[in-house]
Amino acid sequence: MRIVYLAAGAAGMYCGSCLHDNTLAAALIKRGEDVLLVPTYTPLRTDEQDVSEARVFFGGVNAYLQQHSWLFRHTPRWFDRLLDSPGFLRWVTKGAASVDPKKLGAMTVSMLQGEQGRQSKEIEKLADWLADDVKPDVIHLSNSMLLGMARRLKERTGARIVCALSGEDNFLDQLSEPHHAQALALLRERAQEIEAFTALGGYYADHMAEYLGVDRERIHVIPHGLNLEGHGPLESNAGAAPTGTPRIGFFARVCHEKGLHLLVEACERLARERPELPFELRAAGYLGGGDWRYLVDLRDRCERGPLAGRFRYEGELTREAKIAFLRSLAVFSTPTLYREGKGLPALEALANGTPVVLPDHGSFPEIVAATGGGLLHTPGDAAHLAERLAELLADPQRAQALGLEGAAAIRDRFHADGMAEATGALYRRLHGI
Repeated sequence: MRIVYLAAGAAGMYCGSCLHDNTLAAALIKRGEDVLLVPTYTPLRTDEQDVSEARVFFGGVNAYLQQHSWLFRHTPRWFDRLLDSPGFLRWVTKGAASVDPKKLGAMTVSMLQGEQGRQSKEIEKLADWLADDVKPDVIHLSNSMLLGMARRLKERTGARIVCALSGEDNFLDQLSEPHHAQALALLRERAQEIEAFTALGGYYADHMAEYLGVDRERIHVIPHGLNLEGHGPLESNAGAAPTGTPRIGFFARVCHEKGLHLLVEACERLARERPELPFELRAAGYLGGGDWRYLVDLRDRCERGPLAGRFRYEGELTREAKIAFLRSLAVFSTPTLYREGKGLPALEALANGTPVVLPDHGSFPEIVAATGGGLLHTPGDAAHLAERLAELLADPQRAQALGLEGAAAIRDRFHADGMAEATGALYRRLHGI
């Protein structure tokens, strides 16, 4: 059985979906499956060994130009290959600002129109390669925004089509009208043609069944699994800096919707109201050009207020540096403003024995319930977040116990081999073997 996993690259950004897709493909390959991880839009960026193909299909530059110019819908394939080259795409997207959904409404609609949209030439190139050279039995799309290509790919290859559900509703719901309504209608129409969906948790499976108008039974929950090599709690992990001061940590894309400003506000409250609890605040993660001002404003705010001298942004981190960062924390928090569908950084924190404090929405309640590794706070409530952080800072033995319980759960139930086993079993059921 040959499997093609079509993964949507996120320009130069580390994103949870790219990390998940690469980890899954690598684990499937390790189990002996015949898998090709094929990037679309841009090359993938991962902090582990990249197992994806060197070629990019449906390149983001080509897709954009074909949306806005008739000329680029008729260029020869040799020219398209230049614009789709991984080196060029990395160069043109280096330091790019975060994508603004409000500017991509018409293009989103066109992409979901598939063979009838302005990017139909890109679909035909991909379909030709799959049908003539690869001959897949299963094609797995990394998110539902790729559903526009599914009909044509199935016609050309006869492959079973699976689609992962990966937080794309958050993007879609930011589109302006009439594009939001048009895109949602197309998404629901195309979703009826898909044989199976995968989701990382029950919350998101339930939500997307209603959102897409599909039977819940068609959505298979396969929890995220980490490549645990290098992860694990230190024998003595008090979550302290070399000075002995406990650290509160944030690791995610640095942007408003991930809620770093809410964590800053909560820590300001802690500093004012619980002066007997010393702590430092550390943040790390991808910073796009469009979010630089957001971080600068937070830095200035910290230096002018009760967090003066206590806050530092550590930048992007390699895998080894990320693990060291997570191990150095007394408590981890990503107080997202939206209902997070994945929660990968929280799982990574738990894998290293660090307890978490997370908002009580989206996938986070499931993560806390499944691992026993932390506490929940009222979403958007900095005061309640501060109270929860204080609970763990004031009781390091409890914090350590929660972290160790979470680490044990990750080792038992959230590892890459288990994720690959469940995914492979789904492929075999669909393929009838």
